[in-house]
Amino acid sequence: MQYNTLFGPVPSRRLGISLGVDLVPMKTCTLNCIYCECGKTSHLTLERKEYVSFEAVKKELTHYLAHHARPDYITFSGSGEPTLNSKIGDVICFLKDRVPDVPVAVLTNSTLFSQKQVRSDIKNALVVIPSLDAATEKIFNKINRPSPHLHVDKIIDGLIRFRKEYNGKIWLEVFIIPGMNDTITELNALKLVIGKIKPDQVHLNTLDRPGSVSTLRAATREELEHVLDVFQMENAAIVADPPEHKALFAYRKDTAAAILGTIARRPCTSKDLSEILGLQVKEVDTYLKSLEADEKIKVIKQKRGLFYQLSKKYL
Repeated sequence: MQYNTLFGPVPSRRLGISLGVDLVPMKTCTLNCIYCECGKTSHLTLERKEYVSFEAVKKELTHYLAHHARPDYITFSGSGEPTLNSKIGDVICFLKDRVPDVPVAVLTNSTLFSQKQVRSDIKNALVVIPSLDAATEKIFNKINRPSPHLHVDKIIDGLIRFRKEYNGKIWLEVFIIPGMNDTITELNALKLVIGKIKPDQVHLNTLDRPGSVSTLRAATREELEHVLDVFQMENAAIVADPPEHKALFAYRKDTAAAILGTIARRPCTSKDLSEILGLQVKEVDTYLKSLEADEKIKVIKQKRGLFYQLSKKYL
């Protein structure tokens, strides 16, 4: 069966072997972040609706769970903001009933947490990983380039409300962009806000793959450690590089489709794909050459190496 809403499983830094569920069309989001590895947002919106039907997602999950090994987590993420899908709560409840032993995680940009229904929809997830990259309106607009009518104070208030209502784990992610949100003024503002949100953990992240603005650079280890020094929080940590994982041959046998499904969401190097799919780099390269010859993918040269993404012809 060809999966349109599922991708992976992928080795996650924090969630082990994670099966991804993508509930919105490519780059449908409330933000147009300068660092987004999926590229520029093509549909900037605050409208919640059933972008991908609940029945379609349920059908794919049912098939996957019947034919593949259980992942460590089922994670709502992908190429846009998952809480924009008005049926995300129904999908989470379906998973809780169908596979109660597999935890659910939600990766979100937090922008819709001011809505009580959104907070209620994701309350059954074991882990919610919301992002907050700025505590001031100026830096928020500069980094996240939000949909009109979105303001950082309202987002922060939504996060505080969510913490009071939600009994699961909150791992707040702060994406560090050197020269923007790593000034003492901005870091102190973030520190104050994080103290009000009271997440279980604070994760510092930075660029790993090319962002939508090509001139950005990743924060160095020293710069991230400086942020930790300013925060002075016992529950704050730098997100480590992905660990080595066991081979995933038991998860996906449709290798070409798995490669296309993975790079449809974010550009990857052959090494990235090797780690994600549990294959030798040489084997991945063989598939990549074939897909490139068929003009289904193209190559972009970046500082970290050659990245593969879908060609416009294949989109």
